[in-house]
Amino acid sequence: MFCVDEETAESIRRAFHEEGELSAVIELRRHFPGIADNARGRECVRAIAGWRPYLPPAEPTDRVARPHPRRRGPKAPLTGV
Repeated sequence: MFCVDEETAESIRRAFHEEGELSAVIELRRHFPGIADNARGRECVRAIAGWRPYLPPAEPTDRVARPHPRRRGPKAPLTGV
């Protein structure tokens, strides 16, 4: 497992889209020399190339969501004395 910052990921994505998968593996191995296996490098490159940015968080609203009151069934008849 390793962490990839956005700048490195962008250079790998650029190599992948402009020059192909093998060039992206070479770019990956330039940043991470510990990845010696091309098959493993290709898996990592495909994962990095497929990343999408996170959606920005939703804007908070002034309205407060109120919980829906519970609906209770019919009351049971009282028995006993």
